[in-house]
Amino acid sequence: MKLLFAIKHLDAAAGGAERVLCTICSDLAEQGHDVSIVTFDQPSCAPFYKLDSRIRLINLAIGDAFGPSGVVDTLKRVFMLRRCVVKERPDVAIGFMHSMFIPLAFAVMRTGIPALGSEHIVPEHYRTRRFQFFLLRLAAMLLDNITVVSESIRQTYPSAIRAKMVVIPNPIKEPVISSKFPPKKSGRTILNVGRLEEQKDQTTLIKAFGKVSDHFPDWKLKIVGAGPLHDDLQHLIGTMGLGQRVVLSGITSEIDREYEAADIFVISSTYEAFGLVTAEAMSHGLPVVGFADCPGTNELIQDGDTGVLVNPKDDRVNELAAVLAQLIKDPGLQDQLGARGKRAIK
Repeated sequence: MKLLFAIKHLDAAAGGAERVLCTICSDLAEQGHDVSIVTFDQPSCAPFYKLDSRIRLINLAIGDAFGPSGVVDTLKRVFMLRRCVVKERPDVAIGFMHSMFIPLAFAVMRTGIPALGSEHIVPEHYRTRRFQFFLLRLAAMLLDNITVVSESIRQTYPSAIRAKMVVIPNPIKEPVISSKFPPKKSGRTILNVGRLEEQKDQTTLIKAFGKVSDHFPDWKLKIVGAGPLHDDLQHLIGTMGLGQRVVLSGITSEIDREYEAADIFVISSTYEAFGLVTAEAMSHGLPVVGFADCPGTNELIQDGDTGVLVNPKDDRVNELAAVLAQLIKDPGLQDQLGARGKRAIK
């Protein structure tokens, strides 16, 4: 089958959706399918995550692939996507994330080529982005189907969009660690993985760690990711005097090594569609901590069994700090939660 995937960017990609796309496309190419990926990256750009060498990459180089799109760039993208789809004539075109499947929906109109959207977010994302949600409604009418990662997420969308949605969970790859340089646990590292943005709420995590840091001077917090809040978070770390204890390490293509070297994993997000990094942390046997009111997280973690769900009450920082202190003091509980989480995610 000839498949054309489309995603806004793959160069220096820090997100889970980009990693999922590379995993899916590589597996499909290995199975013998003819796979191409179209992006808005510059021609010289290469994917951040590993791709099967049989996959053809088409970089259209339109606008800023990492920033918001203006009207002119959006129209150019729809036009160029249409030209690409008509030229390639795939059996199916698949747009990953709303930033790509919305323009793709308009690009394939009257071409006779089936088109799918792959949604990796929840309606909460659109609460302050009403025009995006309006475009999503239009795109849903034009697309053949839209995939979402869970039935509970599907149920949160309006019925008109929900009618087009089918559930396909994200794939979770087996951990891959080089035996030549195996990572070592320090017994004192809390890990967070995610884009540095408001949704991921690393601000709360840093403040919570700050509240327990004096009681556990050997422990550190490592945050893997990049994003628009990097400077703000770095300033917060400095003002709290945590410069030697909290590390913003940027992005990495070897995320398995980060999981293997950590001792506790915390997902501080306010909402998630699936929580891929949480599932990956569980697959590495890490005890995982998240918030009970976070969609996506509260579906993966069974409180007290496969991890801990923090009830935020009226103070997310203090409630998370209390849970961190409890886990740090109890290595046995860390091991139990980690082992149960690993079994549950298999």
